[in-house]
Order: sequence, then structure tokens, then C-alpha cells
Amino acid sequence: MTNIEQSSAVLKPVDLIIDARWVATVDANQSLLEFCSVVIHHHEIVDVLPTTTAHSKYSASSLVSLGEHVLIPGLINLHTHTPMTLMRGIADDVPLMDWLNAHIWPAERAIVDEAYVRDASTLACAEMLSGGTTCFSDMYFYPQATASAVIKTGMRASLGLPVLEFPTNYAKDADDYLQKGFDAHDSWRAHALISSTIAPHAPYTVSNQTFEKVLVYADQLNLNIHTHLHETRDEIAQSEAQYGVRPMRRLLDLGLLGPNLVAAHGVHLLEHEIDQLAEHGCSIVHCPSSNLKLASGIAPVTALVKENVNVGLGTDGAASNNRLDMFAEMRLAALLAKGVSEDALAITAHQALEMATINAAKALGLDEKIGSIEVGKQADLTAVKLTDVNIAPCYDPVSHLIYACGREHVTHTWVAGDLRYSHGIFANIEPIELKEIIQTWQPKLRQYKH
Repeated sequence: MTNIEQSSAVLKPVDLIIDARWVATVDANQSLLEFCSVVIHHHEIVDVLPTTTAHSKYSASSLVSLGEHVLIPGLINLHTHTPMTLMRGIADDVPLMDWLNAHIWPAERAIVDEAYVRDASTLACAEMLSGGTTCFSDMYFYPQATASAVIKTGMRASLGLPVLEFPTNYAKDADDYLQKGFDAHDSWRAHALISSTIAPHAPYTVSNQTFEKVLVYADQLNLNIHTHLHETRDEIAQSEAQYGVRPMRRLLDLGLLGPNLVAAHGVHLLEHEIDQLAEHGCSIVHCPSSNLKLASGIAPVTALVKENVNVGLGTDGAASNNRLDMFAEMRLAALLAKGVSEDALAITAHQALEMATINAAKALGLDEKIGSIEVGKQADLTAVKLTDVNIAPCYDPVSHLIYACGREHVTHTWVAGDLRYSHGIFANIEPIELKEIIQTWQPKLRQYKH
């Protein structure tokens, strides 16, 4: 046997090695590694080590060399409504309650069914994968149809089991929503990439009695609760008029504040409410683009972070954003925090990246699986090219990710070690399919354009 043969014989076989110029691990030490490799086998990260050492230790079935890239954990969109992607732009430049009552809800009553949700979710998954998002937390009707899109495209998702009081095409009352949600939950329980949350829409659309049921079921099934909270001043005024207290006080009195509560928006929070969120271990989803576009306000993110409230990032739906673009959310979150606080150190680039990765994973209870590049975690990874001339030169890769890069600089997206997107090509989605989805539904929705 030759020396070369002897050397190759001792190499450990693995599925994939990714060699990268930089690896931003988003671990507890905020490590930024240079000329390192991530080694993947059976969907998991089995090693992170210098590239020269990796090739002397492992033999990979597949090798990807990224000499001009930073490899980061897959981005996590912590709050969205994926089927609203086909409603992108139908009701722009109107405030939230008018947006809902006069435009979105009428369109949903006329259009939304399982076929619509499946198609719109497929379109949304494609947009997110191409922008480096590997996982999303959703809240919408017909979650089984969204699940079918998730399975088809190979994404990871935490799907909300929606709960409202009023009838829709999907369900007739709160109990019907809950039962249909549990049926959906049972249908995907064995799927490795799909988890569930119970998703009461908001305090202004859900009664105390229903919230109490949600709490019981969440405890029994060990599920998170995903809801909108303190998004607008109107919402708070309505709660004070109807219940005599602010919405968060209602949830506190009902026992819903806890580590399994993921509250979207949190724009209008008083100091003592921030303290209560911290005390109970709740998570807040900051949706800066949507909050600005709907004129809802700017969440007190600097104060939330200062009090150690776990803050993740979300896009909200494409009907109110109008993009499912986590790079835009990271940049805007950092810039808004600095502008509002007049403190250039408020929400650093590292913190913004954490909000879109490990913080979101913690909120979903998935931080043992995803959210950072560490041995033993699932290989949800995004590669971003940093050498394009329009963003050069690069001195600090993490700063560059937040302040210079956009989703157009994403070249590869892996979910559980499987390549789902690369250089404009999807693993399981044909471009013609996306065009057909748009051509099918746009004429039906056009009449609801504001």
C-alpha cells in the first residue's frame, strides 16, 4: 500500500465538508473563525476546525469551497404569515386596523383556501431560502397546507395552530380552530423539520375563556404560545375600554406570561411591562419593517435587551412589509436602536445577528438544535459572499453582514445539511412553478388592491 493509500485509509468518512474563509458561529463567545471548515454527517455538525486539519482528518462525499464567504447559522424568521405573500402590495400606505378590516380580511374571506395557502407558502419558502432563511415561525389558516409547502421545499418551520373567535373559511369558532389545529399538529408530529405552536391571533380577537383553554392545551402538549401583543396604541385603548386593563395585564392575570410565550411586535410597552416580560422569561419578536410601514411605532428594543428579554426578529407577512428579507430586518433593527437611543453602541452587529439566529431559536425552544454553528447541532447554514465589488472592501465580516450585505449576496442555503438553494437554483422548486402560482392568483386578488 502506498503512503497516499495509507493516509486515505485513516480518514473518517462524512457527508459534507464546507470550507469557508470565515465562520461566524454565533456561539456564547461570538467566535469568528478564519480558514475553517464545518464538517457535516447525517444532518448534524460533527466538527468545526481549521481547514488544513479537516482535510487530514475527514473524507467527504461532497466538498464545498467558499473562499470569499462567511458561513453563518441559517437565519430564522420568528414571526410571519407566509400565505400572505401573494397579497404583497394590495393594501399599502394604510394604518393597521384599516389595513385589516377594509382590505386584508375581505380578501381572505373571498380567496383563502387550502390551495391558496399551499401555493402562497411555496412562493414564500422560495423567497426565504434564497435570502438565507432556513426556518420560520408561521401563523395562518390551513397550517397543513403550509406544512405541505414546507415539506416540498425542505425548509424548517414552527407552524402556528391559529385561534380566533370569529368564523373564517377555515373554522367557525374558537373550539373549531383548536380542534383543527390539533389535527394538523398530529399530522406532522413525526416530521423532523416541523414543530408546532398554539397561535391565538391577538388579545383583541381572542376571549379570556379561549386564552384559558390555550394555556391548558399548551401545557398539556408542551407547546409555545405565539400571539400578537401591543402592536398599536388602538389595540391598547380597545383593551382598556373593554377589559379595564392593557392587553399584557390581561395575559398576566390569565397566567399566559411565561418562557413559552412568543409575543410579536411589543411596540408599546411600559417600563414595568418590560420588567414583567423579563421576570417571566417571555420572548419578543421585533418586526421593524412592518411596524414602520403600518405606522405602528418602534419597539423599545434597547430597553428590552438591557433587561435581558429574549428578542428575536421577524418580517411579519409580505402584505405588510413587503419582503421576507431577514437581512433588511437585521440592518433596520440595529439602525433604529441607535437612532432612537442616540447611542451608537445600542444593538451591535453581533446582537442583530443573534436576534436572527440563536435568540429566535431560543424563543422556539429549538436552541439545542439550531441557531449557532456548534458540534451536535443540525446543519442549518447560510453562505454569504463578501467580495462583490459593490460591498467591498470588508474589514469585519459580521459588521459587513449587517450593514453592507443584502439577501442578494446569499449563495448557498442548507437545511439539516441538505443543500436547498444555490446560486439561484432551488433543490425542489422549479421557477416555472413560481410563475404559475403568481399568474393563477394575482388576477383573483387584484380587485382588493387599495
